Amino acid sequence: MIEINSFEQIRDFVKGATILGTGGGGSPEEGLRILEKILLESKKIRLVDLSDIDRDSVIVVPYYVGTIAPEAKTKKPIKIEEPIKLAFREMERILGVKISAVLASELGGFNASLALYMGAHMNLPIIDGDLLGRAAPELHQCTVHIFGIPMYPSVIISETGNKVVVYEYSDIDDYEAIARYLSVLSGRFVAVVDTPLKVEDAEKVVIKNSMSLCLKIGEAIRLAKTRGLDIIEEVRKVLGGWKIFEGVVKSYRYRDEGGFLKGEALVEGVGKWRDKKLKTWIMNEHLMAWINGKPVAMAPDLIMFLNDEGEGITNTVLREGMKVNVLVAKSPEVWRTENGLKFFGPRRFGFDYDYVPVEELVEEIT
Repeated sequence: MIEINSFEQIRDFVKGATILGTGGGGSPEEGLRILEKILLESKKIRLVDLSDIDRDSVIVVPYYVGTIAPEAKTKKPIKIEEPIKLAFREMERILGVKISAVLASELGGFNASLALYMGAHMNLPIIDGDLLGRAAPELHQCTVHIFGIPMYPSVIISETGNKVVVYEYSDIDDYEAIARYLSVLSGRFVAVVDTPLKVEDAEKVVIKNSMSLCLKIGEAIRLAKTRGLDIIEEVRKVLGGWKIFEGVVKSYRYRDEGGFLKGEALVEGVGKWRDKKLKTWIMNEHLMAWINGKPVAMAPDLIMFLNDEGEGITNTVLREGMKVNVLVAKSPEVWRTENGLKFFGPRRFGFDYDYVPVEELVEEIT
């Protein structure tokens, strides 16, 4: 078990989670705020392995769909201050059992932090893992689909007062559309609690040790600063990845399309990358990357923008003129399977590419 009980630890966690969010995963500032609140209330944040909890335990997944960016506004008056807590209680009522543990839906500055927050608030352990190993735009990108495990029943609640229970959905396309539409109706986000799991199913689908990985990345950044080390290189080492580019954002065009942030970022290289250009395609997260028109990383592998201080840059704050370092890393192996690529490969997002692992693409450009 890992106890997170200091402000230093939560800062480390949020920094690491933001990097692994690949440009999405919610606001790190908001994630830090809710974790600071937990510590100030003297509640315990306990990360545990699946083997540490009873076999008959029920695990649920709390997260937000939509955006909590400050500029986003609700279209109606706020009626429910913390809808995630209400959704949690409603899920217990539907299941007719006490929930035993909490599991993160994905990594990212907010959604990973929300799992810690809810576990601590409900005095429950948080599983050291998640259902993605990074952040991703759609509910399709959840490991349960690879194994044919449903995300229902689901409780979806908005700040504006909508309370929806999805007892069953016809397919994941419909479920994604329901949750996304409700978030658009609210103007910002909806709180979701879904995917009740028994331990035997969780053992199949959980990307293990991903929450403690967030801590390790944040700690590496902190120690690199105090020891005068190359921060980006220390992060790269923890990730086991590659630094593929360094440059300045020349252009960044994006739009809100059906509740998703979609766009492209173009980065002009500096130093050894001078005279080269990197482009990424974004759907909430960075999902495809090219250098001088040649693919260098593609979903489901991780593409991460960091500033020189080692902080992950989310796509809601990315701007033209920013200096960025670009790291890539391998996705969890489960996403590289035939079934995993159906939900998270390049063709899922409309690209006419067969998936090529990042380690092969990086070798071609070096």
